[in-house]
Amino acid sequence: MDQRIDIDWTSCQGHGLCAELLPEHITPDERGYPLVAGTPLPSHAVKRARRAAADCPVLALRLTVGQAGPP
Repeated sequence: MDQRIDIDWTSCQGHGLCAELLPEHITPDERGYPLVAGTPLPSHAVKRARRAAADCPVLALRLTVGQAGPP
């Protein structure tokens, strides 16, 4: 099953911890908010992505199964 990173934009405050923990999948924009490609995570990155989601200060990051966002 494909797992993807999803951001709750109403909660995200641009702390940047997710980008520090997953720099190859999350890039901060000029204000520190995460930019994600929306592509499936490789299996070797899922554990670190779960940690990033759990460590987010406002719990704005989560992993979803399948397609992220609207089709």
